[in-house]
Amino acid sequence: MVKFITAKEATHFFKNGQTVMIGGFLNCGNPQDVITEILKTNLKDFTLIANDTATPEDSRGKLVVAHKIKKAIVSHIGTNQETVRQYNAKEIEVDLQPQGTLAERIRAAGAGLGGILTPVGLNTLVAENKQIITVDNKQYLLETPLKADVAIIYATYADKFGNLAFHGSTKNFNVLMPMAADVVIVEAENISEQPLSPDNIVVPGIFVDYMIKKENNGTD
Repeated sequence: MVKFITAKEATHFFKNGQTVMIGGFLNCGNPQDVITEILKTNLKDFTLIANDTATPEDSRGKLVVAHKIKKAIVSHIGTNQETVRQYNAKEIEVDLQPQGTLAERIRAAGAGLGGILTPVGLNTLVAENKQIITVDNKQYLLETPLKADVAIIYATYADKFGNLAFHGSTKNFNVLMPMAADVVIVEAENISEQPLSPDNIVVPGIFVDYMIKKENNGTD
């Protein structure tokens, strides 16, 4: 059974310089409450793994604005002009990944794989300093796994055992990240004392360490 904590208590699991995964896709399915509490602390120099840096006024974007992100491994930054500004000013490092590659690198870490082989990025800047492997006379880039010290994710539904379910596209990266982090913290909109139906469970509770009853409804 998972341990229930507050968003403020969740900040105790973070340290300067950690690699942190944060679920969400732009403003959909974001763990807002923990981010709000992190903004009140002196924590900084995170390496962020996420789909994007959202917008300046929302979720992950607020961490960028507060200069708490040292490096962002994401699929795009165009919706957050502050990320672009900091990148051009060399205040933040950005590692842009093809979206599918980013997802599969996270999945590879969770599955204990040594990486994935993909043709995406061959003969482009994406291939710089990466190993090329030939299989059946076809070339692929070796993309290594992405793992985090802490993952913060969102869930629409949860039970007290930590099992999670999602509404619509809020699944996004929230489904991939729990297997790829040492500590997993979930913000859930609805928490049931009764077990979720096995047919509805998307993320089993074995991958969840701590749970928070989400207070900030935000833009999920």
